Amino acid sequence: MLGVQDQTGVGAETVLPRAWTKDQAWALYQLPFNDLLFQAQSIHRRHFDPNRVQLSKLLNIKTGGCPEDCGYCSQSSHHATGLPASKLMEADAVVAEARKAKEGGATRYCMGAAWRNPKPRDMDALVAILSGVKALGLETCMTLGMLDREQAARLSAAGLDYYNHNIDTSESYYPNVISTRTFTDRLETLDHVRQSGMKVCCGGILGLGESEADRVDMLITLANLPEPPESVPVNMLIPIAGTPLADARRVDPLAFVRVIALARIMMPTSFVRLSAGRTAMTDEMQALCFFAGANSIFVGDTLLTAGNPEAARDRNLFDRLGLEPL
Repeated sequence: MLGVQDQTGVGAETVLPRAWTKDQAWALYQLPFNDLLFQAQSIHRRHFDPNRVQLSKLLNIKTGGCPEDCGYCSQSSHHATGLPASKLMEADAVVAEARKAKEGGATRYCMGAAWRNPKPRDMDALVAILSGVKALGLETCMTLGMLDREQAARLSAAGLDYYNHNIDTSESYYPNVISTRTFTDRLETLDHVRQSGMKVCCGGILGLGESEADRVDMLITLANLPEPPESVPVNMLIPIAGTPLADARRVDPLAFVRVIALARIMMPTSFVRLSAGRTAMTDEMQALCFFAGANSIFVGDTLLTAGNPEAARDRNLFDRLGLEPL
């Protein structure tokens, strides 16, 4: 009988390939569940403390009115979700929220604005917000839509640690979800971020109607970037009334865990972030995700415009699993 290493060519002590092929990634994804999780946990332990999870907090600093037509998003002006648009928050208000997040145990603070891209007039305000949050000693991340090279350089110079810009799904399935921005546009922004010296935060969403092959292809795209993202958020779709994906079929929990495990194996030194959709996950599903290599969650009652598990539930889960905040 063949061992795990013989079946896939990626055993516990094998050097991982620098460029992943579809055959390699798909072979791993299709392993027996226990074998896949064993490999993922073995690799996870080489690079991270398996019993520590980073706590991140995400704040919407500018809500609604986005001109993009992302089929999953409550903030798109194309969808009748009833979400009003707001202006960019003042720096003092953002810093006050960041301070609360730090007091609650968060070490990473993420700020999102519902834009296609920031306008030149927004940059001074964004730098002021960033400076105030950085002064608290928090790791920082922003997601503001597309960036040109100059904008990326300015945010980097102001001290932004990470920039988030998800590719969402595979390149072939992408046009089924978004028409106002191309997959190539996404990759261009990622290149601008990387060239500026910032770290890249990039992942995707499961449950958009994509196939399992699309999920594997998405991870291949990320792992085969010139430098893989240091942060890989994996989201489970939260269906929002009024969006085209309001009636999307729920992702099979074990298929979701497989994606987490594959992300950990293919990008062994990256933070794999268990992101949106945790309200619909059982404690047991989340526990499997942590075992598969997820080592970051978002805390707080809301995640952008959607719900998120309450702090007491997360504390209880961490206590039961023997996990501690990073």
